[in-house]
Amino acid sequence: MPWLGIDVGGTFTDLVFYDEDSGRLALQKVLSTPDDHARGVIAGIDRLNIDLTRVTRLAHGTTVATNAALERDGARLAVLTTKGFRDVLVIGRGNRMVLYDIKTVRPPPLLPRAMIKEVEERTLADGTVLHAVDPDAVEKIAETLKVECVEAVAVCYLHAYANDANERATKAVLERVLPEVRISTSSEVLPEYREYERFATTALNAYVAPRVGSYLSSLRARLAEHGYPNPIAIMTSNGGTAPVERVIAYPVTSMLSGPAAGVIGAVYVARAAGHDDIITFDMGGTSTDACLIRGGELPMTTEGMIGTIPNKVPQIEINSIGAGGGSIASLGPGRFLDVGPESAGAEPGPACYGRGGAEATVTDANVVLGRLNPDQALGGEIRLDAQAARVAVASIGARLGLDETRMAEGIVQLAVTRMTGAIKEVSIMRGHDPRDFVLFAYGGAGPLHAAMIAEELGMPTVVVPPMPGNFSAFGLLVADVRHDYARTRLTACADLTVGQLGAIINEMRTEACTELAAEGFAEDAMRFEARFDMRYIGQAFELSVELPDNTGSMAEVEAAFRNLYERRYSHATDEPSEIVCFRLAAFGVGAKPRLPEFSAAGRALADARVGQRRVAFNGAFMETPVYDRVKLPPEATLEGPALVEEPGTTTVVPPAFRARADRHGNLILERG
Repeated sequence: MPWLGIDVGGTFTDLVFYDEDSGRLALQKVLSTPDDHARGVIAGIDRLNIDLTRVTRLAHGTTVATNAALERDGARLAVLTTKGFRDVLVIGRGNRMVLYDIKTVRPPPLLPRAMIKEVEERTLADGTVLHAVDPDAVEKIAETLKVECVEAVAVCYLHAYANDANERATKAVLERVLPEVRISTSSEVLPEYREYERFATTALNAYVAPRVGSYLSSLRARLAEHGYPNPIAIMTSNGGTAPVERVIAYPVTSMLSGPAAGVIGAVYVARAAGHDDIITFDMGGTSTDACLIRGGELPMTTEGMIGTIPNKVPQIEINSIGAGGGSIASLGPGRFLDVGPESAGAEPGPACYGRGGAEATVTDANVVLGRLNPDQALGGEIRLDAQAARVAVASIGARLGLDETRMAEGIVQLAVTRMTGAIKEVSIMRGHDPRDFVLFAYGGAGPLHAAMIAEELGMPTVVVPPMPGNFSAFGLLVADVRHDYARTRLTACADLTVGQLGAIINEMRTEACTELAAEGFAEDAMRFEARFDMRYIGQAFELSVELPDNTGSMAEVEAAFRNLYERRYSHATDEPSEIVCFRLAAFGVGAKPRLPEFSAAGRALADARVGQRRVAFNGAFMETPVYDRVKLPPEATLEGPALVEEPGTTTVVPPAFRARADRHGNLILERG
């Protein structure tokens, strides 16, 4: 049965086709079409030349929600909130975004204060409705919003996580008066403690909902026109997929769609290769994403940010920076060189794409250094223009008095420094030594720079998986369906019994079983993980604690919290603790792609060598052998310098490194 994974990035749209019966994989990469991403998706499918009527499973990763939020290109938004709390979204937490700049200005909120409307209602922290909503008052506000041509409304009432009656009543009125407007309530989007984060996440959901809904509806219609008969699964930030209808309703869950897919694929492939402790390094055209995995366990957080906006939905803890292959090199004040976050994107792209770009980018620098083959079409359609790359790099070099080679190396080194900083944030700054981890590199530009990053950090091993340029699309085929549930019940552990704790978890489990069954999962294909957000009484923030197996007492729960607290902060006490939020992750477990197995029989390293090229390392050009990755025999060793080429990317093996392929086709780079 054929499966299809489609990941839309800022520069390229990647597709992976997998035949479950034969184990065959087919890849395709096309330029993204920012004006209408569905057009690029259909172009990739056409180029794959597959019969969509036979495809039984289609998973999709999208950046539409993220782009709408970062570019401030979402809906015309209004927020309804409890009277007296109009400024929660404006004031936020009051923390300074730039610590040492006395002239810093707070970033603007998603909507002007005038579009935040107060409603006379009140629910207490224990769920008691002190003041019910007046439907007539809500209707009057709705009529005003109709005149103001509002496209989306977020309903954010105080303590709605404890009792959502007032939000439900308000939503009913809004849906009647404003039938074309998207309505999001905080009790549906994020039924959790902390008003600002809940309000902000709900407002963000409403802000991006019309654009995401329009895109996914258009994509679904186009796929149906091409004969695809089955549901579409959308990758979400928590590392699982969800039905397209759920993501249309809660698009805020898809903010890390593509990066999360890559991390899921990385854990799957790395575990098969015998690596449980990895740091993922996903470098694409516009950004780079890093994630630290210890023991094969996904690091989850509810403290995500999209730009300056909190996004408190459960998500894989991924650090993203604006540095990719298309990042533009520029001179700032004082003639200091900077790389990114501005990107040439897909249109016009780097200068070497020959599509009108004139500014030097990281990709142009790699062309100048000989690390990318100008005779190999990028994405199957872009013939790299080496002369245009040299002109762009030489132009900025002339302003600094550097020749094009030194300038190109400077651009690449600065990009490497920025990406190294992103990895330090998820490792050294959290008490982890990167030398204890394997660097797992993918993305179109990841293998180009992975060895240099490993050298900077002292990491001994780099793993480049098969099809790195399409790896996030492959990760889509690995991901299970996942739904997250939460119940905020601020309760001291001393006041809670194991029976009461189990009752709360079982309530969510029953809801999850019903939802997964409706999606076609049998009971034996369901898996559940229970966690608690816990803290010492009197603290302001929590740690996420996994429910110990066969828990028999609350003392075991508290012991699990103290053990985690000590691992995180190196010290724990016997002071009383409390649970703030009960969580359940529910998985619909599906089949996984089989990883290929290769043998060395009939294959020789000499057959994989396809030529040589002058490549710059440390300021000097060296004659460097070039190998075709597909033809590499397992366990044969390449001594650097060398280039390993494949569709979508090139792996650079510097002079101080050696490389070999394992039986699954992973390319293993080790520092000599």
